[in-house]
Amino acid sequence: MAAQPLESPTRRPERTETNADVQLQEPSLTDGPGLWRIANESHVLDVNSPYSYTLWCRDFADTSVVARDGSALCGFITGYVRPARPDTFFVWQVAVDESYRGRGLARRMLDQLAGRQVARGQRYLEATVTPDNAASTAMFSSFARDHGCDLDRSPLFGTEHFPGRGHEPEVLFRIGPLPGVN
Repeated sequence: MAAQPLESPTRRPERTETNADVQLQEPSLTDGPGLWRIANESHVLDVNSPYSYTLWCRDFADTSVVARDGSALCGFITGYVRPARPDTFFVWQVAVDESYRGRGLARRMLDQLAGRQVARGQRYLEATVTPDNAASTAMFSSFARDHGCDLDRSPLFGTEHFPGRGHEPEVLFRIGPLPGVN
C-alpha cells in the first residue's frame, strides 16, 4: 500500500496551482541528469556533479521525490534519513523548473515526501535555508504551520564553513513532531 501525502488540515490549494497533471514518484537512475539540469538552471542551489545526482537517485530514492509532467522532469526534492537521528529525515535540495514555479509544486512534493517518511516512522523533518531564500523559508514555515508542527530555527553552518567567498550561512529548520507518528 502506497503512503499517502501528508494532508494539511488547514491548507487549501491556491487557484494558481495548475499542476494536477504532474505526477510525483521516487526518482530512478535515469532522472539523475534531469536533477542536475534543474539544479543548475535554478541559479540558487549549490550544484553538485551530474554523477552525484545519479548516485542520489540510486541510493536515496526512497527519501526523495521527482515531479514529472508526461516525460518531462519538472521538479525534485532530495533527502535522506539522518544516520545519527533515525527519526529525522533531512531535505537536502528542493528545485522546480522555472516554467513550473509559482504553482505550489514544491509544497506538493514536500507533502508527498513527508507522507512517505511518516509512514516509515520519521517524526521530524530538517532542512537548511540561507537567510536570503524567502521561497524556502515560506514553504517550510507554512508546512509547519499547516500541519500543526513546531518549527525551531538555529544556526548550523556559518560562512567560515564554506571555502571561497559568497556563501551565506545555513540556518537549520527542524519541524515536528510530524502528525500521524506516535
